[in-house]
Amino acid sequence: MLHKTRGIVLRTVKYGDTSVIVGIFTELFGLQSYIVNGVRSSKPKAAKGNLLQPGNILEMVVYHHEVKNLHRISEFKLGYIYTSLHYNVVKNTIALYLIELLQKSLKQPEQQLELYYFTENTLQLLDGSPTAVIANLPLFYTLKLAEFLGFRLNGHFSEYTPYLDLQEGTFCYLPPHHTDHLDPEYSELTDRLIQCSEVQQLAAVSMAKEKRRKLLYAYLDFLRLHMPDFTELHSPPILHEILDA
Repeated sequence: MLHKTRGIVLRTVKYGDTSVIVGIFTELFGLQSYIVNGVRSSKPKAAKGNLLQPGNILEMVVYHHEVKNLHRISEFKLGYIYTSLHYNVVKNTIALYLIELLQKSLKQPEQQLELYYFTENTLQLLDGSPTAVIANLPLFYTLKLAEFLGFRLNGHFSEYTPYLDLQEGTFCYLPPHHTDHLDPEYSELTDRLIQCSEVQQLAAVSMAKEKRRKLLYAYLDFLRLHMPDFTELHSPPILHEILDA
């Protein structure tokens, strides 16, 4: 059966001489894999293969069968045309981090509308936002992703709850008896990020690059604590090098 859906390209792998298998986070069906034939040949159709870059937002008509793991795309075109994301090294590196984080986090082919719309909106805002805003975007997206996956941080920073316990996912009065927690300074920064209701507000949360680096690894540890099959990402060292430049 044919369905119209939007989707975000996560990964493209060569298959055979002229085809690719594409991992796409779709609006209707969540994470799905599609085989696309003829996009690596010299024929005119092959030019469409350029649309399958990771991070691209597509409008698609797809064949979908619940019992199959690999599907086919009938038609696809760009659903949003980036103006700077693929050409700006900082924005492109942040986008690749977001995409890798999604790949590591999404395991089941189930619809996740809120996360899909948030991710699509984040990529579009990344494309159009100044550097002052996007420096904190990886931190903000990682926290929001955890929330959409069911790992929302409870409570808020205050003089009575100055420590963030990453194992319990809650702000608390005393430092817990384990190392998976943030001190008051980093707990307060985290709470300020949580309270941002939109990406544009991130520019008001000022911090040094080393603090940003420590927080990102802490948030990834938080995901790892709550998702046993969550594996290490390759993009954070590159991300920090680019953001620090």
